[in-house]
Amino acid sequence: MADIMGNKNAKDFSENVPFANNGHFHVKGANNYDWGMKDRLSRIFNPKTGKTVMLAFDHGYFMGPTSGLERLDLLIPRLAEHADCLMGTRGAIRSSVPPTYNKAIALRASSGSSVLQDDLSHESMVVDIEDAIKMNASAIAIQTFIGADGQKETIEELNRAINLGLRYSIPTLGVVAVGKAMERTSSFFLLATRMLAEFGAQLVKTYYCEDFEKVSSACPVPLVVAGGKKIPEKDALTLAYNAIQGGAAGVDMGRNIFQSEYPEEMIQAVNKVVHEGFTDKQGYEFFQHLTN
Repeated sequence: MADIMGNKNAKDFSENVPFANNGHFHVKGANNYDWGMKDRLSRIFNPKTGKTVMLAFDHGYFMGPTSGLERLDLLIPRLAEHADCLMGTRGAIRSSVPPTYNKAIALRASSGSSVLQDDLSHESMVVDIEDAIKMNASAIAIQTFIGADGQKETIEELNRAINLGLRYSIPTLGVVAVGKAMERTSSFFLLATRMLAEFGAQLVKTYYCEDFEKVSSACPVPLVVAGGKKIPEKDALTLAYNAIQGGAAGVDMGRNIFQSEYPEEMIQAVNKVVHEGFTDKQGYEFFQHLTN
């Protein structure tokens, strides 16, 4: 019988050895994809840096009007210029994101729960692949709940999305969910991110953790680190810096941008850290310069 945590004894992650991509494409693990898949990934990940700054504003699909997201039509125009990719629901995007922005879209395609419930782990793919095509989505985002009650159904829905995405060369963003009772350890993220990649997700959204270098080394596709709950700007920039230094291909920040007192300045500082090699200290100094 397999170990309860299959990676319990895994230790040789060769963190200092670059991924053997066997080619010159700038997205990890994507060298053998077809042209259309690569084109969409190139919209998400800047070809010059291989990194991405995603702006997440999909919280309303289960939380309603989250603080800072009360008026999407007023928020997005302030921030979109500084994001590589916009992550939202089809309703929010169609109603509040002008198509003239020409930004990559990570389309939230799964749902099934609300904050009124204790168990949020039961989600399914609710957006038809045809609608994702109509919206010119650069990726379809499916949330999975590894280790939770809804694990089986969300894994099945992720694989269904991957199968449909492969049919039309649309990448699938596998989102690692972390519920109230789920651990945030390197062992858990090693398990969850590797599972999603092996199912065929072309990119994975996860959380930063201790020994993140091992997690990123063991995952053969790009990892994008979630910002999580609102923390002080200085700490959020440290999170972004540590994630990039640990091997992440970008960050997907929401609350740490739109709940900041200075959201435009904050997303510009995140860009400096992700794309221009700023340290967290330099990023925060840049942020302070913009806000003073």
